[in-house]
Amino acid sequence: MSDDSALIDTAFMHRALELARHAEAEYGEVPVGALLVQDGHIVGEGCNRNIGLNDPSAHAEIQALRDAGQRLGNYRFPGATLYVTLEPCAMCSMALVHARVARVVYGASDPKTGAAGSVFDTLLSDRHNHRIEVLGGVEAETAAELLRVFFRKRR
Repeated sequence: MSDDSALIDTAFMHRALELARHAEAEYGEVPVGALLVQDGHIVGEGCNRNIGLNDPSAHAEIQALRDAGQRLGNYRFPGATLYVTLEPCAMCSMALVHARVARVVYGASDPKTGAAGSVFDTLLSDRHNHRIEVLGGVEAETAAELLRVFFRKRR
């Protein structure tokens, strides 16, 4: 990876972290944020909204895909990169495969439900007819600390 692409990934992850903070501050949700970038532009944003929307599918990744779909008038995003503060779960991973997202960049690994190699290999499976490039660990410590602090407050 070039220095330029690492800087770009970090900059977009900072926006995802802002969305994660917004999820907690505005909605009392688990702090996870996501955004979809196509051709260098943010085309969709989302944060966790499961609790407030009473919707188990309202993960940050799904919210970002829905936002992009509305903005672009399409359900497929070839060439797009999804940035998310937490490794996607199996549900979100399959939505990303179906949406034909090209790349996923995530922050913290999820040792309980991660589907990009931590627990499941959903994003990395060669059984799908679409392949997604995955990069984990971008701003991982910051993303993990947001989650640790959130859950510490709730206990």
